[in-house]
Amino acid sequence: MTITDEDCLPETLAFNERYAAAAASRPARGRAPDARTLALLRRNRLGGDTPPERLPHGQDRVVGNGVPVRVFVPDLVDGVYLHFHGGGWAFGSAGGQDERLWRLAGQARLAVVSVDYRLAPEHPFPAGPDDCETAARWLVEHAAAEFGTERLLIGGESAGAHLGVGTLLRLRDRHGITGAFRAAHLLFGPYDLSMTPSQRTFGSRGLLSGTDSLRGSYELFTPGMGEEQRRDPEVSPLFAELAGMPPARIVVGTEDPLLDDSLFLAQRWEAAGAAVQLGVVAGAMHGFTLFPLTVTARELRRERDFLAAA
Repeated sequence: MTITDEDCLPETLAFNERYAAAAASRPARGRAPDARTLALLRRNRLGGDTPPERLPHGQDRVVGNGVPVRVFVPDLVDGVYLHFHGGGWAFGSAGGQDERLWRLAGQARLAVVSVDYRLAPEHPFPAGPDDCETAARWLVEHAAAEFGTERLLIGGESAGAHLGVGTLLRLRDRHGITGAFRAAHLLFGPYDLSMTPSQRTFGSRGLLSGTDSLRGSYELFTPGMGEEQRRDPEVSPLFAELAGMPPARIVVGTEDPLLDDSLFLAQRWEAAGAAVQLGVVAGAMHGFTLFPLTVTARELRRERDFLAAA
């Protein structure tokens, strides 16, 4: 394992300490959040009262069998990035990071299609994955006509990274589609919903995610499932056969409870025959790319370069 950005470690750890110190003023993230907390998180994934700004560059569309997406199309398009947002499958939205996605679109010369998949607990598993599968099939079939290219990429953050892997597996196993997506970019995803050792031992450190908040997310997304049921490859892609996957960039911070998930997935991805770039960011907590840090600027630049090259 190679750890990057060690020169930024003092800044990154200092930010973690400030974030943890402010935890008392944020909504409690215990096990399954109550309705009030969930509503607040849906307005702003960081727990504040101000929703993220929506840019006029984004187009709201409906694709496939009624799946809403938000589309960003720059003047020059060399490929299309199918994006799945994070938020524990229960909050977040395709319109929740317009500035980042529009900047990525322009700098990497990519049309970005971000999927507004259905959220738990109102729509538990498999509703969200079904929507992502539908959007991916639509893109495979219509990218050339819609965007003038068949160069497709896929990825997301946190729960979105989980959905990205699951979508690739569904395309392969249900429709015989492999090779349609040239690369996957997977940021700090949960790939074992029965919980890897790092998830179980992380505890509560006042950061964006911890052991109890992860359990709460899994209870919302897969209600009534026991630990063994959550090891089904449809739920936990770490247990899937990974043959036929595209090259991937898998990123996680050393202070993320999902550290093992990315390390284990990278090993299995490579063992199945696909190229892997593994980025382990020194001191970074879960969701670090949401915050104005030096490592965030570097990581977003590396993401842009990886997707543009692919």
